[in-house]
Amino acid sequence: MQLPFPFAEDPDEISREKGRKLFAGNNSEFLKGVVAMSGLPPADRVEVCFAGRSNVGKSSLINALTGRTRLARASNTPGRTQEVNFFTLADSHYLVDLPGYGYANAPLAVVEKWQRLLKQYLQGRVNLRRAFVLVDSRHGIKDVDQEIMSLLDSAAVTFQVVMTKADKVKEKDRAKVLAQVREKLAKHPAAFPELVLTSSEKGDGIATLRAIIAGLD
Repeated sequence: MQLPFPFAEDPDEISREKGRKLFAGNNSEFLKGVVAMSGLPPADRVEVCFAGRSNVGKSSLINALTGRTRLARASNTPGRTQEVNFFTLADSHYLVDLPGYGYANAPLAVVEKWQRLLKQYLQGRVNLRRAFVLVDSRHGIKDVDQEIMSLLDSAAVTFQVVMTKADKVKEKDRAKVLAQVREKLAKHPAAFPELVLTSSEKGDGIATLRAIIAGLD
């Protein structure tokens, strides 16, 4: 019997090559950091965004996808990314790094400002084709992840869960985490019905995620 929310299949050669070309060479560049809706670039190309709680490995994944080791700033300090960061991808895509959530040390006023901007962005970006919600393979879906997923539900933005740090979890522990993730996702109408398992360090799942992004229009 097919499991709910199976892993995305490996891309065929055509899709893999399309993804490779999109992310090849110096196709990826930082465009701007946005702190208000008025600062958003024109909605004139396909856009995908990445969301995840602090230290889930978001910057590392973006760097692995683009092949640029310092494109997105990785930090051990939760909540360091305080802007909506836009990157151009060739001449056809925007890749968007959303502020990390689940940070305990940020001032409440700052958190509220980030949440307000995030909500406005998700509800008002007509060219946003998919949100990728990153979930740590060791820990599964937390309450703060549920909050962002519910926000995506209400904004009618399709989101796909990307499991990060797959190399950090033992095989015997993975099944339990995956069962929890699938159970939680079943309650979210905006959830795309496939998971992507990744490791930024090992390169697992990177070609698959590139092909998924390249296939959106």
